Amino acid sequence: MDFLMKPWPWYVAGPCIGITVPLLIWVGNKRLGISSSFRQICAACLPANIPLFKFDWKKESWNLYFAVGLIGGGFLGGVVFRNPEPVQISAKTVAYLESKSVPLEPGLLPPSLFNVHQLASVKGWLLLVLGGLLVGFGTRYARGCTSGHGILGLSALQWPSLLATACFFAGGILFSAFVLPWILAL
Repeated sequence: MDFLMKPWPWYVAGPCIGITVPLLIWVGNKRLGISSSFRQICAACLPANIPLFKFDWKKESWNLYFAVGLIGGGFLGGVVFRNPEPVQISAKTVAYLESKSVPLEPGLLPPSLFNVHQLASVKGWLLLVLGGLLVGFGTRYARGCTSGHGILGLSALQWPSLLATACFFAGGILFSAFVLPWILAL
């Protein structure tokens, strides 16, 4: 059971994720992706007069189970099988983050930036609320999320998925280099 307590190496985790795509298609003709489950939740909860949410959401309810499974898996991985060792970050990355005034605290999300009390501040609102809205808008605009394009689309050799994945990476690099330092300076 010790192997569950430590991060899996890329050569194990990668193929496990990769085998999911053909397995989903083979077993039930389903496509991997998570952003469509948000659309299904909205269709189930909001009035049907909004054109984007006017469809039979029950027909694709497996996606909601997939989303619940991701949340459950995150809980198991983060709480039950928690890795006791801190995340290892290279010295160059630490120096870069310190030069941009990014707080280096234990964990992947610094508690000084990502907590409930930060919602009352401009910095917290920009990072959490506006960031979440932009991610949601971006996934709908790109007609899929990073998992849908980066895993399913690339494995199917789809040109739009290659373009979307390149844009996801470029956007992340540009945000962390130019926008994040500006927000942290607030």
